[in-house]
Amino acid sequence: MIGNYETLNVRKDGSLVRLEMTRPRLLNAVAMTGAREMVDAANQIAADSDVRMVAITGAGRAFCTGMDLKDLSAGRIEQSYFKMWDDALRTFETMDKLVLCLLHGYAIGGGLQLALACDIRVCTPTARLGLPAIKESLIPGLGTFRLARYVGLGRAKSLIIRGNMIDGREAERIGMVDHLVEEDSALEDFEGWLAEYARTNSAAARASKQLLADCFDLGWDAFFRKYLVLQENAIAGPDFAEGMEAYRAGRDPTWQ
Repeated sequence: MIGNYETLNVRKDGSLVRLEMTRPRLLNAVAMTGAREMVDAANQIAADSDVRMVAITGAGRAFCTGMDLKDLSAGRIEQSYFKMWDDALRTFETMDKLVLCLLHGYAIGGGLQLALACDIRVCTPTARLGLPAIKESLIPGLGTFRLARYVGLGRAKSLIIRGNMIDGREAERIGMVDHLVEEDSALEDFEGWLAEYARTNSAAARASKQLLADCFDLGWDAFFRKYLVLQENAIAGPDFAEGMEAYRAGRDPTWQ
């Protein structure tokens, strides 16, 4: 267990951390407590050198519907919420772990923002995805930063400014999600994708994630310098030695 939370169930399963949002009655809407717990969990996971992969899910009928609008309308959402939530998302986005999520039911608002900060999004065909914050005259967080990187600027503007929702099939078609799974076997199929990515989740894979996090922001020279450092580290590490030994032996590698 990493932490003891009211709104999250976080547990270690070997080198995998399973993080489940646990407010199913409220479709996993996030209030102040949830934002505090999410940033704490993200920081603890990032600091755990034994963790190599993170699986994020939502209990009940939805992945996450974002900010708790009942608390917002009652004045119980403080300004600090916005920084805490996006600090948590940036930690997932940049941590030295591969982060996958399973979207079902609703993944809207902050829930979709969280999904966009993950490395791989697995989704059911009928899931509803969107950033409807504009309807409350709010900016949809750093969905404004991430969404266009997946679907293009034009589509991102349309989705954000209209605040409309799309289903999982359309999300997969435009590149918002990566893999579709069947409704009735979503959890089982998600386990299959976790296993698929675990097979290639070497130190070099996680270093590649670090590079990809900067691919739109660093100039070529700075990006190339960062690449050379990470490549040197990868070659000096035990996973490279294991990869070469596995190649010579004609077997699958076992990553450290």
